[in-house]
Amino acid sequence: MQTVETLNEGLKRAFTLTITAKDIDAKVDVELKRLAPQMKMPGFRPGKVPANLIRKMHGPALTQDALNAAIQESVQTLVAEKQLRPAMQPSVELEDGYDLGKDAVVKVEMEVLPQVPAPAIDGIKLERLTVPVADDAVTEQLQKFADQQKKWDDAADDYVAKMGDLVTVDFVGKTADGVAFEGGTGTDMGVELGAGRLIPGFEDQLVGVKTGDDKVLNVTFPEEYQEKSLAGQPATFDITVKSVKTAGESKIDEDLAKSLGLESLEQLTGLLKGQIEQEHNGLTRTHMKRKLLDQLAEGHDFEVPPSMVEAEFNQIWSQLQHEATHEADPEAAMAEMEGERDDYRKIAERRVRLGLLLSEIGQANGVEVSNQEMQRLLAQAAQQYPAEQRQQFMQYIQQEPMAAAQLRAPLYEDKVVDFLFEKAEITDREATREELEAAIESEDGFASGTHTHDHDNHKPKKKAAAKKKAASDEGVTEEAPASDAAEEAKPAKKAPAKKKAAPVEAETAVTESSPVAAENAEGAEAADAPAKKPRAKKAATKTEA
Repeated sequence: MQTVETLNEGLKRAFTLTITAKDIDAKVDVELKRLAPQMKMPGFRPGKVPANLIRKMHGPALTQDALNAAIQESVQTLVAEKQLRPAMQPSVELEDGYDLGKDAVVKVEMEVLPQVPAPAIDGIKLERLTVPVADDAVTEQLQKFADQQKKWDDAADDYVAKMGDLVTVDFVGKTADGVAFEGGTGTDMGVELGAGRLIPGFEDQLVGVKTGDDKVLNVTFPEEYQEKSLAGQPATFDITVKSVKTAGESKIDEDLAKSLGLESLEQLTGLLKGQIEQEHNGLTRTHMKRKLLDQLAEGHDFEVPPSMVEAEFNQIWSQLQHEATHEADPEAAMAEMEGERDDYRKIAERRVRLGLLLSEIGQANGVEVSNQEMQRLLAQAAQQYPAEQRQQFMQYIQQEPMAAAQLRAPLYEDKVVDFLFEKAEITDREATREELEAAIESEDGFASGTHTHDHDNHKPKKKAAAKKKAASDEGVTEEAPASDAAEEAKPAKKAPAKKKAAPVEAETAVTESSPVAAENAEGAEAADAPAKKPRAKKAATKTEA
């Protein structure tokens, strides 16, 4: 193989590789010897087919496979010999005019990881805001559980419903011209008055009804209602009241704990206290982590691969576009985003730079993700797929080093952060939960180079949750929310029956926003992995290695 470097500018590299026809033909011979014992052909005993006949019948396919293998090996050799660390998968392109049997000229282009200066990790000072668990917070959670478990007592037929009561109704929803709309009809729906679960005005107009009453409710669907044909439109609901029930007393006692599958109220209280404590610890860590990353970002400024920045920006932008569709005015949200495109690109650049810094710190200090930890990650990730697809997912991760690196990155990052916490000088200060949340909220800006720019303070805080996340995470994988200990203690419940009249329910546009993909905290390790096998074709076929 002949190698000629054609570009060495900043982090960009380009090479021309010439693979001789002789080398390709040698690989064909090796493949022929491997296949010959397995070949069958009329007139010949199994395994006795002459090599020249096999070449005649399968020569083009064998040569194509040999060319692909030769390109794959050549790219790997190039990366190893030149000690390159590709930031992303190299681009591999077979030169125009190639014919089987001739020398193959291949163009390889890539961006390499920068030489990251040794990060300064001495002298880091952090403040840890700690929040003790207040008794009233535990009592508030207990009361919520008690309210969820409250019993309903039948009211007398002449009882007039008031806020807090449970009214069971049959209903038919109609548009302003009197036509029943799809999904707007249902029977035996329980409506807790004052709970705010239905569209505005629906619950309020049921105050004063009695069992057996018929009534027409006049409502207007919210502008952001998911069913676009109903959004912002007036409608009526023909209601028949089936029953009215009053709420029994909500008690925080041993029976409440036992109804949740626990042994005692003391156990339930302990679980709730532990859950709140875990939530506080998560907030404390988030605050410290942001402060730590701010210090790293402000102390280091170096060139980062544009391809990595572009990939990170695309992930952020995709997330924001998804969230914008659920805003009250999607077009206005998109317009606001467009005006801030450059800011979000700076966020992406900062994320990439921080990822490379954390990678450098981790490698320099022996931080590793063990095989056992990686297997746990794989098992957890595989659970997201149907049982019949899990093995396929496991094989994919094992065969794709970049995919494995992305899966490993969040855990690796957290381990590096924990290492830096151990090195830092930390002072503790007690705070309330409100103070801690306000401190995190005030840090929803981002840093670019050495200049901290508080993005959200330039305008009213009206961004969607995904926007705040994009601006505040700083390329850091968010910790998973603390598990609800009391929920875990509950016995399994049957799935609720499908609601017959979804449009009746007040929709809050709460969606599962796409997480920003974990940045390549182990970018250097991932980049050292072999490139993908290219598929060489005639006439300037461009592939990704």
